[in-house]
Amino acid sequence: MTATTDRFAGKVAVVTGAASGIGAGITRRLVAEGARVVGGDIAADGLKALGDELGDAFAGVPTDVTVEDQVEHMVHVADKTWGALHVAFNVAGSARLGPVAELAENDWDYTVDLVLKGQFLSAKHEARLMRRDGGGAIVLISSLNAHVPMFGGSPYAAAKAGAEMLTKNAALELARHGIRVNAILPGLVDTPATAGFLAHPQLRADFIGRIPLGRPADTGDIAGPALYLASDDARYITGTSLVVDGGWEITGYPDLSKYL
Repeated sequence: MTATTDRFAGKVAVVTGAASGIGAGITRRLVAEGARVVGGDIAADGLKALGDELGDAFAGVPTDVTVEDQVEHMVHVADKTWGALHVAFNVAGSARLGPVAELAENDWDYTVDLVLKGQFLSAKHEARLMRRDGGGAIVLISSLNAHVPMFGGSPYAAAKAGAEMLTKNAALELARHGIRVNAILPGLVDTPATAGFLAHPQLRADFIGRIPLGRPADTGDIAGPALYLASDDARYITGTSLVVDGGWEITGYPDLSKYL
């Protein structure tokens, strides 16, 4: 999706998970629409490559979103570099999968900490800076799996459901400070994180067969709705979830047990 406006001109944004996939797509779209962006990610090489591409409008900050000091520092860079924070997109996430009866405790902890705790820590420090300056907008990236279970995906689905409710709770608390909080729930998106699924012919066919629009999303399909929720066009929207899945939610998940 190509930017056609300058609606984020003069705005400062934070994007977690910025080095690849949905986070990189959101970052590119923000810069194309006039924003200056601080991107956080554990992938320092990916951040450098994005910085080389986007120039002075982007500042990459190596960040583990499960470590509060690092998250606080990332948000502080936005303030120190450009003096404000207007919008934030919390994208960072990953998963270690396995059936409930077999899943290792550390795999559960890894997934829930990254997918849910990382969202909390990011929103916490973003909101503090926005509150100081009179408002802003935060968009959390949850997942279709907040609503639809996936065989072997209990930690991911549970954490993404938690992120959706965190969105609603944060929206309730922060509205009085002029801060809106909403969530995007993507379905299958063609990113490096899903490359293994999509490279498997039968598994890809099983997924695509459940998506009425007949294809995975690309990152632009997610960036557009995410930026809408952060824009002034959505100024009366807070505490809501926008499912962006090509209609997948209305058909349900394929049985993935044969692949695990």
